Amino acid sequence: MIYTHYDYLEVAPGAPRERIEAAYARVLERFNYGIAPTGQDLSGLVMIHAAYEVLSDPESRRTYDYQLQQDALAADMELRDQLESPAMARPRYVQDVPAPLNAAFSSIAA
Repeated sequence: MIYTHYDYLEVAPGAPRERIEAAYARVLERFNYGIAPTGQDLSGLVMIHAAYEVLSDPESRRTYDYQLQQDALAADMELRDQLESPAMARPRYVQDVPAPLNAAFSSIAA
């Protein structure tokens, strides 16, 4: 699964700046503001801080949202192309089923 900056801060893509700031503060509280007991994994703070930097700046956020939209469109087009490809449209035959699976089905049907 691919996480976005919105996922790291647990806010919706259309969230106002105040909501983003509140979410950032709430997430930081979970990490005790970086003062953690020995052994606690703080690697998530890097992504959380990066997400806040991008989403709190209006210009960076517009650029980020545009890139997310373009990536989603590209993924949709790729999926559509795969679903419409001739390989997906060809009929399936019993010969296409792997021999062990075919044997299992035959033993169940018997």
